[in-house]
Parts: sequence; structure tokens; C-alpha cells
Amino acid sequence: MTGCNTKKRDGFNRMITDALNGLIDLIVTKSVSRFARNTVDSLSTIRKLKEHGVEVYFEKEAIWTFDSKGELLITIMSSLAQEESRSISENSTWGQRKRFADGKVSVPFGRFLGYDRGEDGNLVVNEEQAKIVRRIYGMYLSDISTTMIARKLTEEHIPTPGGKQKWHSAIIRSILSNEKYKGDALLQKVYTTDFLTKKKKKNEGEVPQYYIHENHEAIIDEKTFELVQKKLAANRTGRCQVSTKHIFSSKLKCGDCGCWYGSKVWHSNTKYRGIVWRCNHKYDGEKCTTPKLTPEEIKSLFVKAANAILTERDGLISAYETVLAPKLATEELERKVSKIESDIVMLSETIDSRIKDNASSAMDQKAYNAEMEMLEGRLSDARAEKSMLLTEIARRKARRQELDIHFQHLKELGPITEFRESDWIAMVDHVEVKTKKSILFIFKDGSVVNAAAEEE
Repeated sequence: MTGCNTKKRDGFNRMITDALNGLIDLIVTKSVSRFARNTVDSLSTIRKLKEHGVEVYFEKEAIWTFDSKGELLITIMSSLAQEESRSISENSTWGQRKRFADGKVSVPFGRFLGYDRGEDGNLVVNEEQAKIVRRIYGMYLSDISTTMIARKLTEEHIPTPGGKQKWHSAIIRSILSNEKYKGDALLQKVYTTDFLTKKKKKNEGEVPQYYIHENHEAIIDEKTFELVQKKLAANRTGRCQVSTKHIFSSKLKCGDCGCWYGSKVWHSNTKYRGIVWRCNHKYDGEKCTTPKLTPEEIKSLFVKAANAILTERDGLISAYETVLAPKLATEELERKVSKIESDIVMLSETIDSRIKDNASSAMDQKAYNAEMEMLEGRLSDARAEKSMLLTEIARRKARRQELDIHFQHLKELGPITEFRESDWIAMVDHVEVKTKKSILFIFKDGSVVNAAAEEE
């Protein structure tokens, strides 16, 4: 392991621990630079070992740490080793930044979903992985939260970009916000602040950044990507932020201001202390008039609304199968994608052929450039249309899967006598709270039940 610091050198640290515990009397090292290239680490470790009667011998420099001149020589040699590391680091940094300035894009392909390294070192779409990326975008546009997307992918045993088994919402958000999926590349998002600690920092203007437009083939079309960015921004900033900490989080919507309900401690200093749910912005500016609800009231209202849906179950299932499901079909879109893929192959071959013709024979360069501009424009448009269609296919499939789960759950459901989290998660899209007598449950299929309405 690198000798710049000792934090991640597990073998080195085990050796030092064994030496301090009396299991080692002498450590033989090839050279000072192999022991540590950080002067402070090197001297502090050697002094600690000397205090415990452990000597270190450096073969190349013929230095014994118990020798009276040993520490001075080690200080000098360690400083030289540290400066060598600094020089290597600076050269490496310069080379990397020169690559950025030249517009050369590189990503950690082993941990980057959707792309492989091409022959020229650039990004090439991995179609199997790209399907997962499009599905993530489609699910998010179908109002499935990043937490739920992560849970679904984990349940389906789909490995993460890093090859792990468990997905987290942070990974989903990273995929949803990465500009490389729309074919662009922002270079030098982070930089190393200290060559010894290798500490990295988000680049906030300290060093130059480079943005390359249309660097590689997109997986997500630009319009879809921008739509997702607006949705992400709306969910993490402003008054109505989305939360998934509790099953009721981001499910109860205020009928006055449109923001979400949140849990609050009620009568915290009295014997009546409890939890209630109310609009997070009830007292911000113009006061919202919507009522607070206890968890017991929410559960009771859900049971009532769910049982009301069960009375209309057959009609809802029939409407889904005959009207809504056909609208979510993807066969026609998939045929269009197949046709566009054939056009892309034909255009690519034509461009390659014209390039070879221009290289082997004298041509009118003005006419050639105009033709190439036209062909490349058609190719770019075809790729953008393909990306848009594939994203729409992923969105429809995600919505279809969500509704299939909802209606399958509905088919198997008997009369509900008590609240169950599984029923709530499978059935409820959100609840709109207006007044004590108007609490609308909007189910996954779009059905609406006013659970607070007085029965006639």
C-alpha cells in the first residue's frame, strides 16, 4: 500500500501493533521510502517503537534506529521521500487536468452503471445496464420515491453499480442527477486537497471545471433528464420537501397549500403527550386551516376507504384491464425503437462510407461538409428519439408494474378489519386533507374515496 499515510495500511498497522505488544524485536525494511513517505508518520512511529525497545533497520540506507545518528538520517530521507511523493502527485494531477482540458472523459467503469469503455477510451452504452438506468428514470417519473426504487431493486437482487446487493436512495439520486446519462460530461467535479491524506473536496470553483456537450451516446434524452432534475430540486428544496422516514411521510397532503403533513409532538410537557400529523407549513405566512390528524385517525380512515374500494373492486379491475392497461402497452413503441435502430445503423454506415470516399478521392469539400452535417444531424435526431422512446417504455413498464401489484393485492384482499402497513403501501398514492369532513384517499389506480364523509 502507498506510504503517503498509514491510515489505510492495514498490514503495516498490524505489524506496528504486534511490535508494541512485544511480539517483534526487529523490523527490517528495504528503504526509508518503503516504511513511510510522510515524515511525521515515519518519525512518530519510529519513536513509538524505540520506546518499546523495537529497532528498525533500513537496508538501502544502512540505518539502524537505535544508532545516535539514526533519527537525523531518517528525518532527511523521509523528507526526501515525502517530496518525491509530492512531485509524483503534482505530475499526476497536472496530467489529469490536462486530460480534462483536452475534453477526454474517463469514469470508473467498474462502478458506473450503463456504460462500458470503448476502443477509443470513451463511453459506450451497455444496453443491459442501460435498461436498469431507464427503468430508474421511468419509476421516478411515475412518482415512485428514490427509497422505494432502491427497495424494489434490492428485492429483485439487481446488483448496484459497485456490485453490492443493497441499493440506497443516495445511489438512485446519484444516477438520476448524473449528466453523463444525457450524453454530456462535467469534468473535475471533485479534486484532491492534500496529497498525503488523499482527501477529496467538491469543486466549488477552486479549480477549473470543463463541460462537454454531446460527448457520447445518451441513455436518457435531454428533455426527460431536465424534467427529472426539476422534480429532484422540488423534492429536496423549498416548502414541500419529500420525506420517506415514515409510512405516512409524503403521503398526507394539505388541501390549502399543497405541502406535505409531518409528525409533531403534541402536549409534550403534559400527560396528554402524543404524536399528531399536520401541515408542515401550517403557521408559515397565511395560516392553513386544514386539521391535524392522529395516527389512529389516519389508520381508521384508511380502513374505511379501503373497504369502500373493495365494494367497487370488480368494476375497477375491469376498467384497468380494458382501458388503462392497453394505454400502458409498449409493443408499438418497441417496434418504433427497432425501426430507429435500423436507421441509426444505416446512417452510421453511410457516414463511414462517405468519410472513406473523401479520404480516397478528390471531392467538393463544401458539398461534402454540407452532406456530412445533414447526415450527422439525422443521426443525432435518431439517437435522441430512440432515447426518448426507451425512457417512455421504461416509464410505462414501471407504471404497469405498480398497477399490477396494486390490483393483484386488491384481488386477494378480503374485508379489512384492522390497519396493515402492507395494505397502505400497496394501495395508497396519497391522501388530500381539506377539512374534517373532506379527507380524500387517492389510490394507486386514481380512484378517490372521501373517507371522512358522513354516511347517509
